Amino acid sequence: MVKSDIQNIKLRFGIIGNTEGLNRAIDIAMQVAPTDLSVLVTGESGVGKESFPQIIHQFSRRKHGPYIAVNCGAIPEGTIDSELFGHEKGAFTGAISDRNGYFAEANGGTIFLDEVGELPLSTQARLLRVLESGEYIKVGSSKVQKTDVRIVAATNVNFADAIAEGRFREDLYYRLNTVPIKVPPLRERPDDIALLFRKFAADFAEKYRMPSIQLNEQARRMLVEYPWPGNIRQLKNITEQISIIETNREITPEILSTYLPDIANSSRLPAFVGGKGSHSGGKSFESEREILYQVLFDMRRDVTELKKLVHEIMTEREAGHHVTHPVDSSSHFLQTPTLDVISDVPMVVPPVKQYPQVSQIQPVNKVSSITPVSSVTSKHSDSDYQDTEVYVEENLSLDDVEKEMIKKALERHNGKRKNAANDLKISERTLYRKIKEYGLE
Repeated sequence: MVKSDIQNIKLRFGIIGNTEGLNRAIDIAMQVAPTDLSVLVTGESGVGKESFPQIIHQFSRRKHGPYIAVNCGAIPEGTIDSELFGHEKGAFTGAISDRNGYFAEANGGTIFLDEVGELPLSTQARLLRVLESGEYIKVGSSKVQKTDVRIVAATNVNFADAIAEGRFREDLYYRLNTVPIKVPPLRERPDDIALLFRKFAADFAEKYRMPSIQLNEQARRMLVEYPWPGNIRQLKNITEQISIIETNREITPEILSTYLPDIANSSRLPAFVGGKGSHSGGKSFESEREILYQVLFDMRRDVTELKKLVHEIMTEREAGHHVTHPVDSSSHFLQTPTLDVISDVPMVVPPVKQYPQVSQIQPVNKVSSITPVSSVTSKHSDSDYQDTEVYVEENLSLDDVEKEMIKKALERHNGKRKNAANDLKISERTLYRKIKEYGLE
């Protein structure tokens, strides 16, 4: 395409710039406009991607048909299917009548899907069917509808990462990306930055009825060297701020620097790493349900680890009954030979009539191992302990306790099961079953 045609398109659609990348993007849009091929416009946020679908529509055979622009990222996930494809009456709560979606309204024209990378996976499957056959089904309906629409999509999402993470269908990407158009960021168009600033300054001077601001040479150089992460949108906002706030219409580097955000400091602002719905460990979540599932799985893993830890502690404690442990001589003294040395065995609780004298307690300089119980107790005469009763730990299961209570209740009521059941607060049928189960007949 000749440069004069490209310049006319720039004037018609308000595009400013003369860089090779911008001219190439306009040239591709003009060449693909007469066809019905799907077009995917990619570029960073704020580079002006919305101008290219309008160029394609206005120079296509569908220019007299409808043109509908849809911001997919601004529609909630629960209603986007209804917005795009329509719904039947009663399909969901609040659907009081039939409604046509954007694809039905754009029949014979062009639909621009901005931020198409934000579509949920279920909607991506529906969109793929429209691209393949022009067919779709309304929400709550079983009737197949047809539409004749040209789809132009745009996104600032890195599709390679989105496909790898499972957030975007690979087959849909290839359908949309029949003809790619890449819009260069503002930092790759240094010669256009000063042109855009002068255009915006003139527009705001006319809008607010004030003199236009001017940049001196040092300020212009600073403006060109700035990386502009927000691209044209950021440049326009800063130009408007300066036009309204500054009384001095000649802008110096000192004035301009107060309006340009510090990139080094802004990079330290808190943000989610990994894009939308990111989570620790590199996992992404598309809904609250997935987050709840992950929380439950994490809790289950923690409980399993806790059980394992308790089991290991119990195993070590049981093994400790059969092994000896060294004792640090710097901080341990034998105070009561039979009670302090052995702490994990069932304790002997005797009625002691005579205790060891304090003078008999001597600090131990070095203890290499635990003295066995028999040898420790043998050092003291039988006169130290009298009338000793050994406590035997009784291990009863729940079934044994229940059996014993039933037996005592039957004995108390002389075998009358009804009275025994009332005493035990259970039904007579349950008591009869328990009697048979425990063999108490």
